[in-house]
Amino acid sequence: MNEPVPAPEPDLSRASPMMAQYLSIKAQHADCLLFYRMGDFYELFFDDAVDAARALDITLTKRGQHAGAEIPMCGVPVHAADGYLARLIRAGHKVAVAEQIEDPATAKKRGGKSVVERGVVRVVTPGTLTEETLLDARSHNYLASLARAEGRLGLAWVDISTGDLAATALDAAALGAELARLGPSELILPDGLLAGELAETLAELRDRLTPMPGARFDLQSGEKRLKAFYGVATLDAFGGFGRPEVAALGALVDYLELTQKGRLPALKPPTRIAQGAIMAIDPATRRSLELTETLSGDRQGSLFAAIDRTLTGAGARLLAERLSSPLTDPGAIDARLDAIAWFCAETGRREAARRLLATMPDFARALSRLSVGRGGPRDLAGIRDGLAAAGQLRLALEAEDLPQAIAAAIAGLGRHEALVDHLTRALADELPLLARDGSFIAAGYRPELDEFRVWRDESRRAVAALQARYADETGVPGLKIRHNNVLGYYIEITPRHADRMGQGFIHRQTMANAMRYTTVELGELEAKISQAGDRALALELDLFAELVAEVLAQAAAIGEAAAAAAAIDVAAGLADLALEQNWCRPRVDGGVGFLIRGGRHPVVEQMLRRNSGPAFVANDCDLTGAQRLWLLTGPNMAGKSTFLRQNALIAILAQAGSFVPAEEARIGVVDRLFSRVGAADDLARGRSTFMVEMVETAAILNQATARSLVILDEIGRGTATFDGLSIAWATVEHLHEANRCRALFATHYHELTALAGRLSDLANRTMRIKEWKGEVIFLHEVAAGAADRSYGIQVAKLAGLPPAVVRRAEAVLRELEKTGQSGAVSRLIDDLPLFAALSRTAAVEPAAPEPSAVDRLLAETNADDLTPRAALDLVYRLKALAAETR
Repeated sequence: MNEPVPAPEPDLSRASPMMAQYLSIKAQHADCLLFYRMGDFYELFFDDAVDAARALDITLTKRGQHAGAEIPMCGVPVHAADGYLARLIRAGHKVAVAEQIEDPATAKKRGGKSVVERGVVRVVTPGTLTEETLLDARSHNYLASLARAEGRLGLAWVDISTGDLAATALDAAALGAELARLGPSELILPDGLLAGELAETLAELRDRLTPMPGARFDLQSGEKRLKAFYGVATLDAFGGFGRPEVAALGALVDYLELTQKGRLPALKPPTRIAQGAIMAIDPATRRSLELTETLSGDRQGSLFAAIDRTLTGAGARLLAERLSSPLTDPGAIDARLDAIAWFCAETGRREAARRLLATMPDFARALSRLSVGRGGPRDLAGIRDGLAAAGQLRLALEAEDLPQAIAAAIAGLGRHEALVDHLTRALADELPLLARDGSFIAAGYRPELDEFRVWRDESRRAVAALQARYADETGVPGLKIRHNNVLGYYIEITPRHADRMGQGFIHRQTMANAMRYTTVELGELEAKISQAGDRALALELDLFAELVAEVLAQAAAIGEAAAAAAAIDVAAGLADLALEQNWCRPRVDGGVGFLIRGGRHPVVEQMLRRNSGPAFVANDCDLTGAQRLWLLTGPNMAGKSTFLRQNALIAILAQAGSFVPAEEARIGVVDRLFSRVGAADDLARGRSTFMVEMVETAAILNQATARSLVILDEIGRGTATFDGLSIAWATVEHLHEANRCRALFATHYHELTALAGRLSDLANRTMRIKEWKGEVIFLHEVAAGAADRSYGIQVAKLAGLPPAVVRRAEAVLRELEKTGQSGAVSRLIDDLPLFAALSRTAAVEPAAPEPSAVDRLLAETNADDLTPRAALDLVYRLKALAAETR
């Protein structure tokens, strides 16, 4: 969202007071749709109404005129606004919400045509959502900020639904990988950064960018905002943040103030992410490996879905964060692995912890909603129940000789018995969604409130008694005392009993099938009820504010408890997974080795089990020392791509701090992971499939280091054979000689296997197959050696190519193999007319030919009845018939 620069001053001279107010507010938020509160609806007018009606598929109506033209209008009910907001945000809109900020009674006192004052209380953008109904409980919702200072970039990000805040400084070349890791819902940045060297990287997020004036990213202003927000004189206590990071963090806080209208969320102290602390994974690699979602955008089928055994929303978010951000510090990785190993060994404690975690609400997000004034009584109950479960969790896990990560998590759970007890005493059993609905404070908590409720309830019983007395006095048994928001309490009868209503009954309203009255006594009783109800609600709202203030005073400790519970959830869930799937603990060190024994693909293996398919075939991978680059050949469908991907996923899982699907895994820390697997184009930027492949390959060759892991699949396949072979050849040489990284290179260019004799650290590997009666059986096993064929025609046959096409392909292949490419081309061209004729008749399976005379004679002959003489005669007749048909 751009800073709300006022639009050209609207013409208010002929507008009604209400419309003049609307236009004035809209002018201050010209880049947003304006939800204008009118009673129980949010109304939209003019172009906003047209855009919203189209996006929401709701009716577009009209309301009066302005400047001689009818005013388009549409609206959504307040009680259902969250659902409409979600659809508008997904459609790319930002929404300013204007509420009444004045008591209607005050407006009435002004007299004339005064309207109740309204103002924007919040601007809803993709990165500033907090409502439970608008968020995915198992995913972070990041708002990010990008700034430049002293020639470097600063990137900061926050999830305001949990208060997590972090920042890093980086170079332009690393920005794409970092943005792909975070996947922000919204990125604010100076408008001057949209052009130049960052343009192509930012194009990946073109629908999520919010350009703002460069002044919003001023370093000095940002530092002041941060100090004021955290109430500190210096930022040194938060870590060594550089100028680019401070500028980005300051702009982020400024944007929150701008959109939240002063109600800032409870943010944790910012965390600094040092460059190189996280395995770099570029956007193309993340897509091809399907870490948190598949290529189609679904979570099911991703690595995250395969390993997620968490029981809380916070745990799922932490797991996704770790999977997206594998560590490069062996010590930190081991601390996570120690926690999983402990839970594997402590079955009773693991099961007890998971039972408690299953009852734990998402109290981190409840805390955030309360901090921005959008929480309700149920959020207070969420804090109470979450902290109560955290206390039980601490007791269940306390033991001697705990791993560092478990001990730290138990300490983080803290002790919150006093707050839990207070909230338990204060809150009723049944709670409304909104505080304004009342009846959420428990009976007995505040005697004064109980007294107001008694007055209110006694008055309501008095209404029932009054109804019975009036029915008896008038002789109208169907007389009812009812209530609505317009008339208040009233007496209702059918019109045929109107003559029975004597003096004292004051007529209020006549309807088609009812007449309504009141009395002085009923009016007095209504005033008592209203007064008691208003006092009870006012007191409840005051008590709610007190409870919220008490919770927010302990926000840091509550946030720490939520984070600790999430860490326990992740460790216990991964331990469950490891035991269930027979995964092993990896050894991650500072070397450059890579040894996997019996490795499996975590997603494919689970899919096979789920569908009762064959067992997954495990394979070894050893990229250590003199075989750090494997050249993998073999047929299509033999499992080359699966093998490549599974080793990349094992590296990610290990450095994320998880056990891995293998019998043994020893991995030297991978600083960067690159994957060029699969084919895709980028038509939006005018890139063919081959061009995309070359761009991604160029990024790998320019950025991979000796500590990187590279997987490349069929480089060069998208162009002419010799061109592709040449590119693949040069790529292998560069990886071996210049990058000197660990790499798996799958290819159908069998000529490349000759490089093993010249490149010392290159080893040939192939996917084993078996031929049986002309068919190919895929064994999915990796073995030493090289393939001499790709068996592409056999795979094409399995795919269902027409038999004529398969036969012709086999003939062409034989000719090419016999005479070579140059000599075969002219001979093949000469064969084309014959092939064309064959293909026309083979477009469908040909009908069976008419039987020949020989066929008919044989069909009529019973061999068992033939004498030797008759058999000899039959042979002569067959020879004669055959001669006639030549």
